[in-house]
Amino acid sequence: MNIIKLILFSAVLILVGCAARSGEQQGENSERSTSAPKKLVIAHRGASGYLPEHTLAAKAMAYAQGADYIEQDLVMTRDDELVVLHDHYLDTVTDVAKVYPGRSRVDGRYYAIDFTLDEIRQLSVVERFGLIDGVAVPVFPDRFPLGKSSFRVNTFAEEIELIQGLNVSTGKSVGIYPEIKSPAFHRGEGKDISAATLKVLQQYGYDSKDDLVFLQCFDAGELRRIHDNLMPALGVSLRLVQLLDTSAEYREMLSEEGMQTLATYVDGVGPSILLLVAPDSTASEVKATKFVEYAHAAGLQVHPYTFRRERNQMPPFAKDYDDFLRIFVDLVDVDGVFTDFPDLTVRYFESHQ
Repeated sequence: MNIIKLILFSAVLILVGCAARSGEQQGENSERSTSAPKKLVIAHRGASGYLPEHTLAAKAMAYAQGADYIEQDLVMTRDDELVVLHDHYLDTVTDVAKVYPGRSRVDGRYYAIDFTLDEIRQLSVVERFGLIDGVAVPVFPDRFPLGKSSFRVNTFAEEIELIQGLNVSTGKSVGIYPEIKSPAFHRGEGKDISAATLKVLQQYGYDSKDDLVFLQCFDAGELRRIHDNLMPALGVSLRLVQLLDTSAEYREMLSEEGMQTLATYVDGVGPSILLLVAPDSTASEVKATKFVEYAHAAGLQVHPYTFRRERNQMPPFAKDYDDFLRIFVDLVDVDGVFTDFPDLTVRYFESHQ
């Protein structure tokens, strides 16, 4: 058994066992509360607070920690495979510069689309890092140590098979939450990443709004294309999510009328947390914007990103991670959260819902 298989086997065996609770029944993760609508725990790049992001080990850990959905960011390889990476660059989470020196583009970046899947499989995945004076420095210093153990880039299909397999073996029903990354970039490279993603989803049985999948993207035009053209052509109808950040291109979408327009082609919105509270909020007075009110009035679910326990990743008015969740879940009333720490979030929801 090679090292990565050993890691995954150990992660599944140990972590699922540790996650089991006395009296756990099939589907428990969908029955955490009967008194109020369930808030979703969405594992952001897996349990990325504990293991390198988007590795199968991080996904197995997120599953064991009780996540309702697990996220996959998708980019394409030179030979048209869908792989799970947050960026279409390889140089911030792998040793690509060492393994393939001279393969960068003129901007100095190493693009996944310039490599075959077999070439990418030769790379080691590590905790996200930056370079200071040529030395790799982790973005989150207290997370998994750089260069330890052995992790690899996985395909979208492999990750689906892991999650679906765990659903069979544990009796749970955990969903997937893929994001189509940079569709315009991929089209410029001659690849239709959206069509490729929908075909894989259909292949694995995700073809209706009743299935445990949300498909997200920042590109509004691409989501319209998926809704109006690609899905009808394939005979599928999936739940779509418009991702939103604070840039000017999304400003019109934030109004009451903008949300009504969004509801004509998506089922939910994934906003930055900065869009949900007023800038002048304080610990004694957190002021919610109209975002959630407008979204809910339009029938849209709201799944903001990203909830992390590091102090510099929280709003200054949040006392700690539980308070961070309390503000957005109880006061702002979102429908679920993207988190690097599924276990802490599940624990909070179980004790407060």
